[in-house]
Amino acid sequence: MLAIAVADTVRPEAKRAIEALGRMRLRTVLLTGDTRAVADAVARSLGIGEVEADLLPDEKLARIRTLKAQGRSVAMLGDGINDAPALTEADVGVAMGSGTDVARESADVVLLGNDLVCFVDTLVIARRTRRIIWQNFAGTILVDVVGIGLAAVGILNPLMAAFIHVASEMAFILNSARLLPAADRESTGPAVRKTEAQALAKSA
Repeated sequence: MLAIAVADTVRPEAKRAIEALGRMRLRTVLLTGDTRAVADAVARSLGIGEVEADLLPDEKLARIRTLKAQGRSVAMLGDGINDAPALTEADVGVAMGSGTDVARESADVVLLGNDLVCFVDTLVIARRTRRIIWQNFAGTILVDVVGIGLAAVGILNPLMAAFIHVASEMAFILNSARLLPAADRESTGPAVRKTEAQALAKSA
């Protein structure tokens, strides 16, 4: 008896990406339409502990909804037609650049190329962006509180108010500018956020 087993080849950078996600304390789950044997083999090679195999598109969609119902924020990575419903349902749908047109149109973020490390880079940059936004927000509140306090005691004059305003705005701009060299240094492959024009074209 002749038996032929066929399975996708795991990309060498995929394991590095999964390990990086683990260091970021993110839970990874493999949802696939492949058979259980193939899925388990891939999961073992990547170090993924949670695997669900033999899934149809609607079953992937159900898994995403279940995770969201548990209060989790879900990012779904996919590249095939059968991933499209789950990509749409996830909080953030991420499609690989070499994926199908349907997957790319259904996703919120499209990675250029097939390197999963690009997704890790995207998360790192997004987290740094959020942190800088919160720093600037907190700084704005602090400056306003100080200004109100100085004005209440009669210390704040127009010249001082103008100086505080300009100095604080410059500080926030410089703080935001720290993101640019960090993004260039840490990103090995860019991710493209869909523009409003693309979104409008999709709904038209």
